[in-house]
This record gives sequence, structure tokens and C-alpha cells, in this order.
Amino acid sequence: MAKLFVKLQRYFRRKPVRFFTLLALYLAAGSLVFLHSGFSGEPTVPGSPRSPAGGEGPGLPYLGVMQLSRGFKAAATMPGRARRHGPWFKSTSKEQAERGKAKDNGGTRSRALRGRGGREKEEDRARYIGCYVDNTRQRTLRGMSFFDYKKMTVFRCQDNCAERGYLYAGLEFGAECYCGHKIQASNASESECNMECKGERSNTCGGINRLSIYRLELAQESARRYGSAIFRGCFRRPDNVSIALPASQLMLNMSVDKCVDFCTEKEYPLSALAGTSCHCGFPTTLFPLHEREDEQLCAQKCPGEEFESCGTAEFLLVYQTQVQDNRCMDRRFLPTRAKQLVALASFPGAGNTWARHLIELATGFYTGSYYFDGSLYNKGFKGERDHWRSGRTICIKTHESGQKEIESFDSAILLIRNPYKALMAEFNRKYGGHIGFAAHAHWKGKEWPEFVANYAPWWATHTLDWLRYGKKVLVVHFEDLKRDLFAQLQRMVGLLGITACEDRLLCVEGQKDGNFKRSGLRKLEYDPYTPEMRKMISGYIKTVDTALKLRNLSGVPDDYYPR
Repeated sequence: MAKLFVKLQRYFRRKPVRFFTLLALYLAAGSLVFLHSGFSGEPTVPGSPRSPAGGEGPGLPYLGVMQLSRGFKAAATMPGRARRHGPWFKSTSKEQAERGKAKDNGGTRSRALRGRGGREKEEDRARYIGCYVDNTRQRTLRGMSFFDYKKMTVFRCQDNCAERGYLYAGLEFGAECYCGHKIQASNASESECNMECKGERSNTCGGINRLSIYRLELAQESARRYGSAIFRGCFRRPDNVSIALPASQLMLNMSVDKCVDFCTEKEYPLSALAGTSCHCGFPTTLFPLHEREDEQLCAQKCPGEEFESCGTAEFLLVYQTQVQDNRCMDRRFLPTRAKQLVALASFPGAGNTWARHLIELATGFYTGSYYFDGSLYNKGFKGERDHWRSGRTICIKTHESGQKEIESFDSAILLIRNPYKALMAEFNRKYGGHIGFAAHAHWKGKEWPEFVANYAPWWATHTLDWLRYGKKVLVVHFEDLKRDLFAQLQRMVGLLGITACEDRLLCVEGQKDGNFKRSGLRKLEYDPYTPEMRKMISGYIKTVDTALKLRNLSGVPDDYYPR
């Protein structure tokens, strides 16, 4: 043995390059073995064919709360996300690389209606109001317009008009889309709107010189814009307008742009038009912008612009300028270590990132994460880099649903979202990033059916597990948070043990969107869910609804069901 060692030593003295090459190969092999031991296998999704717990299959109908909970055990780690044991630990799996690109949005836009019979059934409501006369010399809707003589649909027209902030969307000649803030023509007989849409034969898209017009009941009024200004609505004049809106100016030639420019120059986030008077200020308890009035009460023509409304002395038309309201923008880590760990738990795609944004603005403290997402850290979520047990953040984002993981938290805010919306949001995030979109090929290929089969059962078991194992759980529905942000945010902040100033919460309402909302311009123009998928998901919705009611909580919102 000694002779062999001496021979090798002499050999490598003569050829040192070979020695160092072999040494490098040895170290590389050792590193690969070490990494493999750290990441043993691909994470499983509850109900996945690869998961041993998926035996009862995603096609289950309503089986009752406990039976479904037994049928799909939560995975030990969240699919595609590395559990983080320290601020620099990262997974090298393909799925984690995809997830590192970006995360879910909270936020969604209005959907189109698919036929006159079901026009009022869609989630965010675009209400059909009738057939109207149009004139090529003087259009009925005088905003943006576009044509598509091959693929025009009701959805596409509505979504494009909504994205640009218009109140009305009208379709003509089967292929033309017109947007506007005001209808400037008379009604026509419904029989005169008789042309099928070029992109969907089942719907009507106006007629010859006839418009099928929809009023866009936008889920997020921040979409309503005039240039850079965001429309907030029509509101009754506050009792003491000089205190509520401290800056004002008389403008005999009033227009929306003039008032908005004046308030922007004065560095106020609100611009309120009252006929020939322009007022500026902040949303406060004196003028909270919570009780909106019918817009017809503000529909007085602007002296300086024929096709705009400028409000009246009693009813103000309010816009948000591009001036940032800084009363809720300061954020920091907790001054002392938190005594309790509070989870912000949700199924992926349920708006967790948006909820974190709201909580940080409302409390002034950073939120943490069970994972590490560098893209979110770069967007300002500074708590993302802290270990989730550091105690420096106000709450911890998590998508985990196992008993051990859930019981490691002292309390939780459980955010639940309509599974149809959540699944689509997570699919877009998985294949397109935080505010991107999955490619058409992904929706039409095998990826989408496989995704629904694997993730839909998890949507149900995630909620069931948190209700079963969570110590103190506050249930918040994403749809309620969108509909009544002020009240729901008060509930969430209350669980966190923070007394939030009302003015700060009002500031949050003005900054609510953040940078986590997908544009509506590339939304799907068709329903990706097959009848079999809808039947399966409806069973899961019923199971979750029953579980909530058994705990004396309100069930799922009504709009989960019309599918």
C-alpha cells in the first residue's frame, strides 16, 4: 500500500495539472451529493397523482367536510416553494425558479357578460342598458374606439373600455367597439341591434348604426381615469368644506383637467369639482369618500368642456391626482420582538401579496414571509429577507396547510378567494410572473387541466386545515376586502393588536392598488373551465361553505356559486 502511495505521489509531482483536475472533480462530486441531500425530491401537491394522498382524486363531488379533509392530506411543503430555514436559503428546483419571478395579485378586473339573458350574472357586473342610435358624423360614445372584423367579442370591448376608465362600452356592426363617459343619443328598438359578434356568434354586437351599450360597474373605481387622474365618484359636499378641503379656487372656465392640475400643483391627492369651484385636500374623517351618491347628481356640464361633468355646489365630483398621500407610506420593523407569530395564510392566487401591501400601509410595519422571494424584496417588502421566526414583522405570509406548520403560529388571518379566480391568478403567476399572464398555449395545452386537477382540491383542504388546526383564526374573504376595504382592514389590523388611525386607513384606500394588479388588456376572452371542472370545484365550494357555517362563520360569498 505504501509503495502504491509513493508511486502516485511521484506521478502527480511530474504532472501537477492532472492532480488539480482530479481534485476539482472530487470536490464538484461532493458538492452535488450535498445539494441532492438538501433537496430530496419534487414537492407534492395535495391530490396530485404523484402524491400518495391523492387517492380519492380531484373529481370528487361534495363528500362532507371531514371526508374531504381526510382524502387530501396537506403536503409537507408548499408546491414549488422552498421552505426557508434562513434568509439566504433557496431551492434550486425548476418550480422554485419559476416562482421566483413573481407572485399573486390581489387585485382583479371586471369580466364580460356573455349574452343578454345572463348580463347581470357576472362577478363584477357590466350591465346591459339597451340599444341606441349611432351617427357616423356625431358619435353616441365619443371616447376611444377600435375595430376587429374577425375576433370582436362583448368581453373584449368591455374590458378595453374599463381598462381605460370609461363608464360605457358600446358595440356596433358586429365588430366595432366604442367607449365613452356619457351617452349622447336616443334609444332604438332592441330588434335593430341584430348583428352577431364576429368573435362569438352567441352574442349580439349592435347593428347598422346601432349600438349595444353596457354600463361598466367597475369592481375597482381606480380604473376610471381622465388623463392621469383617477375617478373616485360623486359625493355630497362636506359640512365645513373649507376645513375638509383646505385649498380652493374659482374657475369660470372649469374642466376636469384644470381642477386636477391646480390640486396637483398644490400637492394634494384629491381634486373635487363643484361647478365653477375647484377644491383640494386629503380624504379625512370629515370627507372620507365612503358614501357615494348617484353620478347623475353631479352631471352638470363643465363650463370649459362640453362633454365633461363638473359637479354642483352641493354634490362634488372627486378625482385622485398623481400626488402621493404620504400619511401611510412610512414603514419599519417592529421596535421590539413580537411575542406572538401571526400568519397571513392563503391559498396561492388568493391575494396574499396585495393583503400584505394593505397591512403594511395600515400599520406602518413590515410583513414577513415563510419563503423568500427576491422580486418582492426588491419591490419594497423588506421583511421578505428576515427569517419568519425573527419576530421583527407584524405578520407572516404563508401558503402552508399542514398541521405542524399551522400549529407553529399563535393566530392567523385566513384569506379566502373564489377558487375560479384564485386558480386562474395562480396559473398566470406560475407561467407569467406576478403581474404577467400565462401564454395562450399554456391555457390550451395540457398544463391547465393538470393544474386544475392538482390545485383545486388543495384550495379546499387549505381552508379546512386552517379551520381545524389554527389556534385563533380570523376569516377574511378577498371579495369582501375589495368591496369594503376600510371595514375589513380594521378587522385585520385589530387581530394584529394595532390601533390604526382612521386617517391612515383612509390614506390606504387611496393607495390600495400598489403594483400588484394585472392589466385587463390580456385577459382570456373565453371561460377556461370545462363542465367537469366546474362540477368538481362546485363540490369543493360547498364543502368549504359547510365548514365555515359549522364554526358559526358566514359562508362563502354568493358569487362563488353562479357557475
